[in-house]
Amino acid sequence: MTISSPPGFFVTSTDTEVGKTLLSGALILKLREAGIRAIGFKPVVAGTYVDSSSQKLNEDLETLRIASGLNFQEQSLCPYALDEAAAPHLVAKKNDIYLDSSVILSDLHALGQQFEVVVVEGAGGFLVPLNEQEDLGDLAQAMDLSVILVVGMRLGCINHALLTCEAIQSRQLMTAGWVTNTPSDEMTLLEENIQTLKDRIFAPFLGVIPTLPKQLQKLENAPYSIEALRFAAEHIKLPK
Repeated sequence: MTISSPPGFFVTSTDTEVGKTLLSGALILKLREAGIRAIGFKPVVAGTYVDSSSQKLNEDLETLRIASGLNFQEQSLCPYALDEAAAPHLVAKKNDIYLDSSVILSDLHALGQQFEVVVVEGAGGFLVPLNEQEDLGDLAQAMDLSVILVVGMRLGCINHALLTCEAIQSRQLMTAGWVTNTPSDEMTLLEENIQTLKDRIFAPFLGVIPTLPKQLQKLENAPYSIEALRFAAEHIKLPK
């Protein structure tokens, strides 16, 4: 199903836990600083926690909310929030929930009526299943958004990045750019790995997000701070 999507980007990555949320939040901040009314959106999240005020939250959604300048529960940013931190399609099936792409597309369209740009953060990598028939790549294709790829700089990332690029191209989607993120201590031969990717990825390179300073690193069961998002934003360029 294809519903006319608002202008925006679909943020994907080479794996899970490699920086999609950090990049998405930073991108939203940069867009807002440029005077563009931008907001984050996530088709599905898996994994919640309970905060000190007994509210059930998701780290990624709260990060997108902070970046978007929204108060708690001011705007729905995700149609499907699952409690268990595991593959979304498996958690959904376990709980008799059908992750319906038409519902996701409808919610995205509704956000597009209120904001100029929507930054859609995927779940896991590009081909993570959504349901028994569709994966996140199919959803990105239905959204018809330009893709931004986050490459987590760790051993194996070159293969993962190039395979993801091929999957994006196979769906005739445009790659608006790609970013490298170093989630932990810098990997061996970091610059050489980045150069190898530059030589093989034919899309704009938007920057390197270095390892976050210790005081900015995300705590467990908490979103990224606005300071962490600003730090990341300083190291990336907006796609053209």
